[in-house]
Amino acid sequence: MIYKNKHGAKTAMNYLGEKGVPFLFLIDYEMQNIIITTDIENPKDIKFDINGITNCKSEPLEKAEYYFDAYPMTLDQYKTGFEKVKNEIQIGNSFLLNLTYPTKVMTNLTFDDIYNLTSARYKIQLRDEFVCYSPEIFVQIQDGRISSNPMKGTIDADTENARDRILEDKKEVAEHYTIVDLIRNDLSRVAKHVEVENFRYIDHIQTSDKNLLQVSSKISGQLPSDYCSRIGDIMMELLPAGSITGAPKKKTVEVIHQAEKLKRGYYTGICGFFDGRNLDSGVMIRFIENTAGGYYYRSGCGITSMSNLQQEYEEMIDKVYLPLSNSYTTSKSQALNG
Repeated sequence: MIYKNKHGAKTAMNYLGEKGVPFLFLIDYEMQNIIITTDIENPKDIKFDINGITNCKSEPLEKAEYYFDAYPMTLDQYKTGFEKVKNEIQIGNSFLLNLTYPTKVMTNLTFDDIYNLTSARYKIQLRDEFVCYSPEIFVQIQDGRISSNPMKGTIDADTENARDRILEDKKEVAEHYTIVDLIRNDLSRVAKHVEVENFRYIDHIQTSDKNLLQVSSKISGQLPSDYCSRIGDIMMELLPAGSITGAPKKKTVEVIHQAEKLKRGYYTGICGFFDGRNLDSGVMIRFIENTAGGYYYRSGCGITSMSNLQQEYEEMIDKVYLPLSNSYTTSKSQALNG
């Protein structure tokens, strides 16, 4: 079932939660095309792997060699949106904003290939519309305890002293404090006794051409005893995800629309699975969509008053990758500066 607004989707999720019926959900960023289905074993339209809960096991990739070439916008094109955001920050309308743009990719891989090739905490493929392989948790609910793990801060793992550099970078530290505070406030709207369990831990991600370090934190709280019957209310109250918008959230979302000038659709929305009592969901980043102009990879990064144009541009490009699940031969060209 596709819901064109969050109110109908919220009612459906609450009903299924109260009845203890398992369901899969995809919620787009604008909350205008929300998919909720109890037909979770049929991979015809949707393939998913939510932290090991899947309706479609990855199959071996038949191609012995593949190419995956990226052609991002130029630095001058990126500069227009970047300066718009920096100006909004300077006048006080935002102090952290996640600016994202599409990058054209050329590949001999199909979406089925990409789904099979990649390894991620959250994988989802919607027909031939998009494929996503996201490392980022949105919220998880386990026996009434809700937690969120926002990701903020990425660096090439092969950079000299990469771990220390990302952890000590003043801009990255300030950005991470901001997003943790935002998520803590978000969770406090639906839960009690909210706390930061783990602050700024590092995940290592292997990609098709480099290794990345990604910084995250874990924030958690206690839901009321009737949370199952309020699953829809809880999820809608927390959207859009703070890690891919910014702070303050409401005004920052307005600035994002002005700067990016296109809908995000399912990109930076969320996908998840409710098993009748517990829930796991991820933010749909690391995302490739099929458009009339071909495949486009959506990526972005957080902008603050301390952001540097060149560094943010390069971080956006660094996030255009395939996280390999096995060792495959690649003929990936160095087209990232093209």
